[in-house]
Amino acid sequence: MRRLLLSLFILALLVGCSSEGASKSKSGGKKDGDSTLNVAYMAQPPTFDPHMTTAVATRDIMRNVFETLLSVDENNEVVPLLADSFEFSDNFRDVTFKLRKGVKFHNGQEMTADDVVASMNRWKTTNGQANAYLSKSEFVKEDDYTVVLHMDKPYTIIKYLLAMDSNFAGIMPKEVIENADKTGVKEYIGTGPFKFEEWKQDQFVKMSKNEEYQSSSETVDGLVGLREALVDDLVINFVSDSQTRMSGIQTGEYDVALAIPSDNVPQLENDPNVNVHIAPGGYTVLIFNKKKGLFTDLKARQAVNLAVEKEAVMLSAFTNDHFYTLEGGLLGEAFPSWKNDEGLKEYNAYDPEAAKKLLKEAGYNGEKIRLITTRDYEDQYQSAVVVQQYLEKIGVNVDLQVYDWPSLMELREDENNFDLQAFAFAPATNPINFYYLDSRDDYSGWSNSPEIDKYNDELKVAKTDEEASKAFASLQKATWEYLPAIKYGEYNRVTVARSNLEGFKWFNGPLFWNVEKK
Repeated sequence: MRRLLLSLFILALLVGCSSEGASKSKSGGKKDGDSTLNVAYMAQPPTFDPHMTTAVATRDIMRNVFETLLSVDENNEVVPLLADSFEFSDNFRDVTFKLRKGVKFHNGQEMTADDVVASMNRWKTTNGQANAYLSKSEFVKEDDYTVVLHMDKPYTIIKYLLAMDSNFAGIMPKEVIENADKTGVKEYIGTGPFKFEEWKQDQFVKMSKNEEYQSSSETVDGLVGLREALVDDLVINFVSDSQTRMSGIQTGEYDVALAIPSDNVPQLENDPNVNVHIAPGGYTVLIFNKKKGLFTDLKARQAVNLAVEKEAVMLSAFTNDHFYTLEGGLLGEAFPSWKNDEGLKEYNAYDPEAAKKLLKEAGYNGEKIRLITTRDYEDQYQSAVVVQQYLEKIGVNVDLQVYDWPSLMELREDENNFDLQAFAFAPATNPINFYYLDSRDDYSGWSNSPEIDKYNDELKVAKTDEEASKAFASLQKATWEYLPAIKYGEYNRVTVARSNLEGFKWFNGPLFWNVEKK
């Protein structure tokens, strides 16, 4: 009965997707036989410079253009991409990268150590995690095809940071790096299978086939191996309205449509013209502003944790449990060597009366609490609505503010703009892939926990798997005690592709290389 009442409650909260702006969406390129892959994407990224942002939109689009020294295979193991090999020194303070020879940038230049050193030394200042752990380290050129990372500490787990695909270390020509300013690079020149061609604000970004692209191998394996551009043009159309994406994929206006609402899946599964892809999409969180305002007080954060039912949030955003998992661990079932139960008592807690008491102890007097979110990702908006409703039930005056994605990403960098963020992250792919934990990473929300920092440090220098696992369990426990954010659960993302596409896959996001139109 309780589950039924919960479902009815969530149903009452759901709002239909607005069709406003539908007439404004346009395809960036006219289809010409099989030469153009048209994608309906839900949000325009705040920047196309991957060194500058953690935005999933930047990752999904620009990893077609830029590549990294290291990446991950299908098992999320770190392997070379632009590097031919990498090797740690005996004391784990140095990492030597042998570069692949003959790799060309889109401007025709060959990639050498000068480009890699310039790119990596810039990235380690713009990526918060890299800056936290590599600020006293340096990438240096040994010869034209050899780069060495000299670290001040033996960060044995650093390979995961170098292979991360969000806010990733894209390799660019040295002169592009030298011409960058605080807003980002001025040209998007990489080594990837597609070349950056054209961007029209709020409409589309167009990429073209890199005719000189060379794969690291002939085997498709996660984000490495064979990466062929099998269409002449890749056009990412920015279509914020989910129903417009839905109708466009059915009519054939788009070849791929992302972030389709899960309640549309039964209809699409009966359509012979499309294929539905359901894959891990990430995890849903509520981030606290811990630098200014009510939630600098731990008791206020604990109150929010106790006031909101986790399943209500996930059910609202994803409609049924086929599309979400109630998982409070930093890493879930896909990572058996890291998954643990530390801190999950706090994850499972729900006590509205205790929440009211904690709010009073934190000194809450009815002031307005600003909860920011976006409708460019409908699940984030729906989760925000439920959080608002539950908090209002315990007497919190919640002001729900909705922004487009680029505006949200800018606003959240200033502690004066919000108290809470309803947000989501791409799937964590390794044990250090959590931006909102580290005090030394000036990430939105601004954590400040010496205990979390301690276990993060222990994890990064662990010499054995047993030491690393123990540190990670302690880190998870400390996270639930400090509450930099509340993880509500993990979700699956629905992507739809036309049935005439061959080779379309999802691996930590959509892959547009090796995709052919028949």
